[in-house]
Amino acid sequence: MPDVVVVGAGIVGAASAFRLAEAGLRVLVLEKEATFAQGSTGRSAAGVRVQFFEPANVLLSYRSILEYREIPEAGYRPIGYLFLVPEGREAVQEEALRVQKALGVPVERLTLEEARARVPFREEGLAFATFGPMDGVIDPHGATAFYLREARRRGAEVRYEEALLEARREGGVWRLWTTRGHLEAPYLLLATGAWTGEVGRRLGLDLPVWPLRRMVFATRPLGFPHAFPLTVDLGTGFYLRSEGPRLLFGRSNPEEAPGFQEGMDWGWLPRVLEAGLARFPFLEEAALDPGASWWGYYEMTPDANPILGFVEEGLLVAAGFSGHGVQQAAMVGRLMAEEVVLGRAQSLDLAPFRLARFREGRFLKERGIV
Repeated sequence: MPDVVVVGAGIVGAASAFRLAEAGLRVLVLEKEATFAQGSTGRSAAGVRVQFFEPANVLLSYRSILEYREIPEAGYRPIGYLFLVPEGREAVQEEALRVQKALGVPVERLTLEEARARVPFREEGLAFATFGPMDGVIDPHGATAFYLREARRRGAEVRYEEALLEARREGGVWRLWTTRGHLEAPYLLLATGAWTGEVGRRLGLDLPVWPLRRMVFATRPLGFPHAFPLTVDLGTGFYLRSEGPRLLFGRSNPEEAPGFQEGMDWGWLPRVLEAGLARFPFLEEAALDPGASWWGYYEMTPDANPILGFVEEGLLVAAGFSGHGVQQAAMVGRLMAEEVVLGRAQSLDLAPFRLARFREGRFLKERGIV
């Protein structure tokens, strides 16, 4: 009998399985797909950043980046995040800088002229910019593969094409029914991403996590050399970054209804381009490559921050990252292992992320959501 069953072989489940197995526990990973990283992990824009407002989010990301840069398979590239700060938001962003600097993470305040040296843009309506030299991108597939490999080396078992159908707590263990049969374990960890609300219902639980579709658009190779950081116009939420000779860009649709809608929403593209061209006129020279563009799901919660840790006896959740799962997974894996082995996470206080906050009306007010 395993000690812990981890449901989900995305990057969060994989990192958690590794750290649990590293702690000497018998771990079983269940994944409903034919291989790993088939949900939000594999369709992520792959960004990692420390530029958050809430200290807990800053530290989750910072400590994860420190780990990724030591894992060759993670493919960490510190291309930086450049935030373009609109007029009227100066005080909010200055406060974020104070939080980040107090925690010892590298973030710089740039003039607009300094920012334009990194990527050309129109300055109208902007006050200044911030740049995180440690921010960047990773290879989510490579990182997930590393964690699963290392978990197996420590005795973990990974089963693909096996979905969790039902589970209930009886006699101090979780009794699970899957598409391949029945099993038991003292601990159950749901790292099920956008499907967590649905999986919770199979357990008779209300877990407020739901899917929200997001698009990543890609251009054809540009006719000039470029190495743009992941640049965000905070006034509109439009972002872009270089990916080899191409650009990747996007913008969240505030009118998108939650649910498992599939496929690219090409009707949203004109609104994305409207915001992009207004700030980055050079995009006029770019041609879209529909075949290189993709879509995926954010796993949303009521405050756009994850649910982490025990939610009831023997049951943990690590889901609802709302677009930040890849960048925070490494540290989350360590915290989930601490929850099980030590009874409570020690490396970081999980109070801001526990499910109880929603029941008590204590939403985490993270103002760095893009």
